[in-house]
Amino acid sequence: MEEYRKVILEYVIEEYLEDEDEELEYDSPLISGGIVDSFSMVSLKRFLETKYKINLPDDRATEETFDTVNSIVELVTEFVNKK
Repeated sequence: MEEYRKVILEYVIEEYLEDEDEELEYDSPLISGGIVDSFSMVSLKRFLETKYKINLPDDRATEETFDTVNSIVELVTEFVNKK
């Protein structure tokens, strides 16, 4: 699970943070904090599905589940464990 956290946090930092000095933690609000928007959420979902060879149903890929790295990790872990 820690590996998922690191990979997802690095991806979000590289893809969505404009200010390199901005700190981002595992529980930082991504969507409600304005870091990730709805378009970015779709690309993040695609990244996760490709990286971990899973299919995340649209009804589970919500703003709530994508709002922090920790909540994304919970979702990814659930579907990786279903494989």
